[in-house]
Amino acid sequence: MDISVVIPLLNEEESIQELYDWIAKVMQSNQFLYEVIFIDDGSTDASWKIIEKLSEQFTAVKGIRFQRNYGKSQALDAGFYEAKGDVVVTMDADLQDNPEEIPSLYNMITEENYDLISGWKKKRYDNVITKNIPSKLFNWVARKSSGLKLHDFNCGLKAYKNIVVKSVKISGEMHRYIPVLAKNEGFTHIGEKVVQHQARKYGVTKFGMDRFINGFLDLITISFFTRFGKRPMHFFGLWGTLMFVFGFFAAIFIGIVKLYRISANIKTILITSNPWFYIALTSMVLGTLLFLSGFLGELIIRNNAQQKHYKIKEQINL
Repeated sequence: MDISVVIPLLNEEESIQELYDWIAKVMQSNQFLYEVIFIDDGSTDASWKIIEKLSEQFTAVKGIRFQRNYGKSQALDAGFYEAKGDVVVTMDADLQDNPEEIPSLYNMITEENYDLISGWKKKRYDNVITKNIPSKLFNWVARKSSGLKLHDFNCGLKAYKNIVVKSVKISGEMHRYIPVLAKNEGFTHIGEKVVQHQARKYGVTKFGMDRFINGFLDLITISFFTRFGKRPMHFFGLWGTLMFVFGFFAAIFIGIVKLYRISANIKTILITSNPWFYIALTSMVLGTLLFLSGFLGELIIRNNAQQKHYKIKEQINL
């Protein structure tokens, strides 16, 4: 199979039929063997009924329905697990991504041997104040922290080699950082393509301003996991040891000063009245806790089996 198109969606009943017809037209005109996997992330409208109807008419249509809304990352993870195409293309269901871009994305993966191509919506039709400016700031920070020279981490239109989507594990709201996760797995040939962005035709956006706050928090998380995710003791153990050693020697110093003053008959205060005593004690306690956190992190990594963080209610043609 040439292409798997993975489409997460939430309450997009107006656009599903039109989107599939558009995708099918592009695929057939380019003679691709393809599948379209819709992941219904807990929709409360008629989205799933439309997917069921399409699957009865077209064998290329496959569907996954979540028990409830789990989020875009979990939807993509489920779609990636089932995708069988040599190239996996992701796009949103709101018709803002143009299926006409798929052939060129496919060619960049197969002919130019890219591991991943990320779309760049250079010209956007979103609100400048609430979406464009925050998005530019977010992408600038993401570029600086990740080292990837991508202009649009949030773009839903991306293409991957199948081996890439089978290698990355996404959870929480990490879908924005799939290129970073792929890079961490050793897939370094990552490119970018300017793609056409279209104004939303139906419904309203499912993301608010909070996605940028969450995005920055996720960026901090992924930056930490990039460096210490598989070796937490190197972070927690190092700082824990330094804090404990500082507190220990501070306590020794306080004790030596106390004994010296007593032996020299110099008036002195109780050790418990010395603020440095509490600084030293706090440093040793925190150092011990940090060290134990690193140790427990190592145990969890070594014993934690990969688990899916979503529950599938129904599937079609999978």
